[in-house]
Amino acid sequence: MGEPRMTMPTRAVLAAFMARPADEHYGLEVSEAAGLAPGSIYPILIRLEQYGWLESRWEDIDKHAEGRPPRRYYRLSEKGAQDVPLALAKAQGRRRSASATLRPEGGLA
Repeated sequence: MGEPRMTMPTRAVLAAFMARPADEHYGLEVSEAAGLAPGSIYPILIRLEQYGWLESRWEDIDKHAEGRPPRRYYRLSEKGAQDVPLALAKAQGRRRSASATLRPEGGLA
């Protein structure tokens, strides 16, 4: 199944999880930590969960008592905790390699 596409937004979401890898995070919290619009992170979270790097659960609350709907919490899976640091390092290495081939004028070498 290969590795998920490591776009800048995907890396930002994963970096948010790696900042506190043992914790559960809900969407708005991930959005703020990653510096991304809330609506843009949900497709990423779904993709990462389908890939097996994240696990999720619905919060068990009384929405009337809490005055809000239940949150969906995400956390790194065992596979994610193992694979994500390597994938982020690999993506960072590719980015450095690509920028090293640029000339100062911004064109390719």
